[in-house]
Amino acid sequence: MHAAMAATGAFNHRLAAEGVLVFVDGLEAPDTATVVDGRGAEAILTDGPFIESKEGLNGLWIIDVPDLDAALKVAAEASHVCRELVEVRPFATAFAQTA
Repeated sequence: MHAAMAATGAFNHRLAAEGVLVFVDGLEAPDTATVVDGRGAEAILTDGPFIESKEGLNGLWIIDVPDLDAALKVAAEASHVCRELVEVRPFATAFAQTA
């Protein structure tokens, strides 16, 4: 675990130096989460999430690269250094807001 954390830290520093890292952080354990359902008249808050999955979201990288191929290359390196699976998703830019 310590080796993976050290390798991930070095990887993050390299991405920052290359100017492609926008944001990176880890997440607390799933049992610290609160699910908010605001679809009704009043919001309902529950402990969670309670999903049936072998994978979980442990953290995230937001990177700014020119295309999917570049993102997949970064993801392959990220998976190697953190020793976990990495999922790649683009932003839904149609919904992006800028100041």
